[in-house]
Amino acid sequence: MERTTCCVVGGGPAGMVLGLLLARAGVDVTVLEKHGDFLRDFRGDTVHPSTLALLDDLGLAERFARLPQRRVTTVQLPVGPDRSLITVGDIGALRGTYNYIAMVPQWDLLDLLADEAGREPSFSLRMNTEATSFLVERGRVNGVRYRTSDGRTGELRATLTVACDGRGSIARPLPELGLESFDCPMDAWWFRLPRHESDPSGLVGGVGDRFFSALIDRGDYWQIAALIPKGADARLRAEGLDRFMARFTSAAPWLADRAHALTSWDEVKLLDVRLDRLRRWHRPGLLCIGDAAHAMSPVFGIGINLAVEDAVAAARHLVGPLGEGRVGLHDVRRVQCRRWPTTAGTQALQRLAHARVIEPLLAGEPAFGNPELARRVTEFVTTSRRFRRLPAYFLAYGALRERPPAESVR
Repeated sequence: MERTTCCVVGGGPAGMVLGLLLARAGVDVTVLEKHGDFLRDFRGDTVHPSTLALLDDLGLAERFARLPQRRVTTVQLPVGPDRSLITVGDIGALRGTYNYIAMVPQWDLLDLLADEAGREPSFSLRMNTEATSFLVERGRVNGVRYRTSDGRTGELRATLTVACDGRGSIARPLPELGLESFDCPMDAWWFRLPRHESDPSGLVGGVGDRFFSALIDRGDYWQIAALIPKGADARLRAEGLDRFMARFTSAAPWLADRAHALTSWDEVKLLDVRLDRLRRWHRPGLLCIGDAAHAMSPVFGIGINLAVEDAVAAARHLVGPLGEGRVGLHDVRRVQCRRWPTTAGTQALQRLAHARVIEPLLAGEPAFGNPELARRVTEFVTTSRRFRRLPAYFLAYGALRERPPAESVR
């Protein structure tokens, strides 16, 4: 019979961070990842200061620094009739060593975490292994059933199972967890365009008629998210790529000279934007964290940051009980109690941005419902030095910083 102390379902940022922290503390942990590698395009590649500080605590800062990366310190938005770019968040102004966001391909970060965790005798990573259902006995989750890519099936029993398998998690259909969804006015198209040295740097917004885009500086190219009305993907694609690029370059005219670089709809990937959360993240023997517990909107770009912080908090609260071979309902409940205020507060801000900024923009209406109010808000944000630190700190660390368990720090 296959057995482990902690079964982590999903090898994304939350799952790999949790696996590494637990293994460093001597807990037997097995991570199940359904894919054969970590190569995914247009996944979140933002490594925030909170995660950079975590890597430093774990002695991985030098190895991470050798990965190919682009450092981003500012957030700029077009303001006024001439759409001049104004800095609304300056992460570089924050105190501390890690006052930037590192743009690193997610697969490089995951490979680093997997390699480091693999040095621990208590860690196991099973690629090409998909958890298909839970083993439930007398009301308690005691592990998972799995299927490998070659068709082999089996069971892995565990003292605790942690669902880190994203918004498609096998835990989400469980009725006792109570999935709660919120309206989203938009989906997102992801694509790339070449970047020139004379372009703006950092994170840059583009606003046009019924149009909003977010551009991420990746050095030699822009990783771009263009927001479209919810469910409008097929209709807008039918209107043609040229029409879309005309609208896009009207919002970011400094990119007009390379609009021809996008030649096919195949280069434009759709993200079905969701905003939801489980009312309960746990049941006996099971804990959900990251997107499995709360799918975030791309607004503010902090979904990965929240997932990693969930993993750090879970490790800190669970290392002791797992080491003793017993995890009660109160142990997993403590993790949700710790992380719930940050999750709910962040989603409340995202819902506010959806309702007061994004939905009006996509409908051709002024943000905040009043152009004068929008102007005053923008002026306050850009002229108040103290207030400008708030969005920068929020992007960098979220609402609550988490510290890894002492047993994992080296």
